[in-house]
Amino acid sequence: MALVNQVQKRVKMPKWDIVKFQILTHCYVNRITMSESDLDCLTLLSFNQPIELSNFCLDASSEEDWIFKSPQTVRNSINKAEKIGLIIKDASNKKVIMLNPDLKVQTEGTILLDYKFLGNDTEESK
Repeated sequence: MALVNQVQKRVKMPKWDIVKFQILTHCYVNRITMSESDLDCLTLLSFNQPIELSNFCLDASSEEDWIFKSPQTVRNSINKAEKIGLIIKDASNKKVIMLNPDLKVQTEGTILLDYKFLGNDTEESK
C-alpha cells in the first residue's frame, strides 16, 4: 500500500482573499501567468458582475480601489483576461463583462474551499 504524505491547513481569510485565492488557484493549475494587479482586477470583477465595461474600468482605476492608474490599463488587463478565457462578454451586449462561469468562483455567503491536490513521484509531470 502506497503511503501519502498529507498536509492539512486551515486558514480563516477575509472574503476578498478567498475569492482571489480561487482565481489564483485556477490560474496556477492551468499555467496562466497573471500579475498581482490582474488578479486584483479579476477579484474586483467577481464581486461586481455583470458590469458595463466602461464603468468597471473607472471603478478599478478610482482612488478607492486603485488597482490600475488609468481606465485604459484596466481595459488592457480585461482584454488579456478575455483572450485567455477568464472573462466573457455578454453575447447580446458586448460592453457587459463578467468572470467566466466555468471558473466556478464563489463570492456569496460563507465560503469553504476544499481542494485536494496529489503530487506523485512515479509519474512525470508536464
